[in-house]
Amino acid sequence: HPGIRVTKVDWQRSRNGAAHHTQEYPCPELVVRRGQSFSLTLELSRAPDCEETFIFMVETGPRASEALHTKAVFQTSELELGKGWTAAKEAQMENTLTVSLASPPNAVIGRYLLSIRLSSHRKHSNRRLGEFVLLFNPWCTEDDVFLASEEERQEYVLNDSGIIFRGVEKHIRAQGWNYGQFEEDILNICLSILDRSPGHQNNPAIDVSCRHDPIYITRVISAMVNSNNDRGVVQGQWQGKYGGGTSPLHWRGSVAILQKWLKGRYKPVKYGQCWVFAGVMCTVLRCLGIATRVVSNFNSAHDTDQSLSVDKYVDSFGRTLEDLTEDSMWNFHVWNESWFARQDLGPSYNGWQVLDATPQEESEGVFRCGPASVTAIREGDVHLAHDGPFVFAEVNADYITWLWHEDESRERVYSNTKKIGRCISTKAVGSDSRVDITDLYKYPEGSQKERQVYSKAVKLLFSVKASGRRTWIRRAGGRCLWHDDLLEPATKPSITGKFKLLEPPMLGHDLRLALCLANLTSRVQQVRVNLSGATILYTRKPVAEILHESHAVRLGRQEEKRIPITISYSKYKEDLTEDKKILLAAMCLVTKGEKLLVEKDITLEDFITIKVLGPAMVGVAVTVEVTVVNPLLERVKDCVLMVEGSGFLQEQLSIDVPTLEPQERASVQFDITPSKSGPRQLQVDLVSPHFPDIKGFVIIHVATAK
Repeated sequence: HPGIRVTKVDWQRSRNGAAHHTQEYPCPELVVRRGQSFSLTLELSRAPDCEETFIFMVETGPRASEALHTKAVFQTSELELGKGWTAAKEAQMENTLTVSLASPPNAVIGRYLLSIRLSSHRKHSNRRLGEFVLLFNPWCTEDDVFLASEEERQEYVLNDSGIIFRGVEKHIRAQGWNYGQFEEDILNICLSILDRSPGHQNNPAIDVSCRHDPIYITRVISAMVNSNNDRGVVQGQWQGKYGGGTSPLHWRGSVAILQKWLKGRYKPVKYGQCWVFAGVMCTVLRCLGIATRVVSNFNSAHDTDQSLSVDKYVDSFGRTLEDLTEDSMWNFHVWNESWFARQDLGPSYNGWQVLDATPQEESEGVFRCGPASVTAIREGDVHLAHDGPFVFAEVNADYITWLWHEDESRERVYSNTKKIGRCISTKAVGSDSRVDITDLYKYPEGSQKERQVYSKAVKLLFSVKASGRRTWIRRAGGRCLWHDDLLEPATKPSITGKFKLLEPPMLGHDLRLALCLANLTSRVQQVRVNLSGATILYTRKPVAEILHESHAVRLGRQEEKRIPITISYSKYKEDLTEDKKILLAAMCLVTKGEKLLVEKDITLEDFITIKVLGPAMVGVAVTVEVTVVNPLLERVKDCVLMVEGSGFLQEQLSIDVPTLEPQERASVQFDITPSKSGPRQLQVDLVSPHFPDIKGFVIIHVATAK
């Protein structure tokens, strides 16, 4: 018999792509999911004899070996047998043979090389058939990442755009984000993130062999999306100065960031803040096949010392003393949840797992966080891997305000400050509305169950020894403190105070509000009110003071009084950050030494609307009309619209806006041609050197061409 050769391979991309939900990946090689069979058709130089079988070999990573499960050798059989890789003949016509190959549901994911030889040939006569990429499979019941609901798989694995919630608890704003996991090069970049990790650089063969495990992969990605310990993807910056890079609020999605990281030869991209890290991590994990969503926590604690309390030090005007305040409460913080089984913890901790790529605290010497089981957080099981104490504190810590005196003594101050861990939010499945998932993280506030969970977490976090009336607490880190001053609540003063907006706070306008004070007693009270205001970042870090004044107020019995406050635009315009946020504080010093701190976080509002004029169809141009308003009381020129959207544009589009008169409303029209069908997100931002970006997005339903 002459030797038999494979003369051509048909990877059946459209059939396999449809079966594996991978048809959207644009890469030249086949992309399939583990635990599921895929078909190949081989053209042979002659018809094989019936006793001839084919032996296949798959290999991934350097120094692939069967011992590490990074290599498998298997042959065609009529039956699909065994737990490993299998091959079965599907059909044979003369000299073409169709075979079905299947990987086990716990196979290592990544790029594989496939080779073949005939059983009658020498061992080393393998012919390379080519490469394919194997991903996690949320459609496969045996895969650790299996997710039962098809609607959820469509949203959390296949949706290439989404919404990130920002703002403040009382005024939550939606921002569009282009995940773009199916854009050019993104899959390759996601695989190269794994290859750039320190674990891979140190021991590539072992690192690749661990890539069957979503716990391992997500922990690696959580470290690699920030640049703190490695040449990771994004460099964080929370000082409000973004020279030499892009302001975090200018990004509209992950694609430009990931492509820039690749083009810059893996130099960290400047700059990111929490939603940027979360947006990028969502892209990477969806791309690799793990169901992932972006979650926002309002009034989020950053507890640096695992004390379960955020201690904020202020002066007599309520201004944050930054050199004393290590902990912080951010207006919001954004992280990810991914869905997979916890083989390390047991089935009751399966499901959503918190992952946070924002570099806040080190975990085992590296800036990363998670996976922490959401169930474990809700039940107070903070001892379970990974990083439970930090995540538990983010949603459960106490916010404590201390007045710092010049003699370096401190005093608890009663504050109206909101509770930590409010309105935990994510995008709804199949729509752009907000879903509140706070009850997945904690029991109802004030319930008996909530108190039980809290004390269980405290016991696990600290070893508590009673010593007389005081409780001596030994920190996990060995630092000790008297805990009684934390346990004693600040005395509730005999007056109340609240800031009230007199008109909506609009960007470019003066701010008008009032501090409303009420005397709860039937005696006259003298109150010294020290007011301060500052532009802030979303971390509540002050940037510049814009208000500093003091009032003496006499409150009659049960009397209510309003102190009007105006902050002119000229006062805040120079120091307003891209976050468009202002923090007001009133330290009220009442007779008899009572103290009350009133705070209010304000986000300035703006205006943009996006309309699609006519039905949207693949391959047919459609007109988009964007209406904007100049927020300022002065003429502005040099404004542009920045437009982005997967399935609409190959790259960002920039459209000049004509000069705008003070507070002028103007409409700009442009055409886009959709390239993909289904619900698609189009983002349009008004960008100007004179004011922070005004961001908008719209979901457009694109029909397939008739």
